[in-house]
Amino acid sequence: MSIEMLRTLVWTDCRLALVFLVFFPFGLLVWAIIENAQPISRLLVIYWRVASLLLITMYLMMAQVPLSFVTLFLALLLVPASLWFWVDLNEEIDDRRGKLKLALTSWRWATTLFCLISAAALSPSLGCAGSKTAIETEQCQVWLEPAYGFSSIVHASSGVSRINILATLALILYSFYFGYFLLFRLSKQGRSATGY
Repeated sequence: MSIEMLRTLVWTDCRLALVFLVFFPFGLLVWAIIENAQPISRLLVIYWRVASLLLITMYLMMAQVPLSFVTLFLALLLVPASLWFWVDLNEEIDDRRGKLKLALTSWRWATTLFCLISAAALSPSLGCAGSKTAIETEQCQVWLEPAYGFSSIVHASSGVSRINILATLALILYSFYFGYFLLFRLSKQGRSATGY
């Protein structure tokens, strides 16, 4: 694949990610809160916790950390898992009727497909996670361009080392929380989001 075609793919993926992974779930969360739809609100809060790995990845990419390619790939797999994993929430959502349920179900399927296709598109570039030398290749730099664009808008005056420290600390906290979930909460609660 040519670099220009890859660049088009990456920027299209970035724009679709904003739609499916930021704007839609935010709108759905506000709608669920307004309608007092507890199971949908709970599912979306869980989604945002898991999807925070995408924001952490964006900051890792700004700092050109090779590990960011792995965290992006993992986030693209964890997000759809978080949307379908919870048996109790799925049952409660299935019992609902109305436009909110239809919107949520449509978004869950669209996001699942988007994430899996994005993960497949990213997989040939996982070699960028190999080293600082690998990440400096043109193919790897194309994947980092959206992060650079975000950085120039939001963190124009911040140094790369400061962004790197913050992103690394956020990743460590995320890893501890995820490890705690896997080792303790999952064994106690299983696939129940409420623990009952």
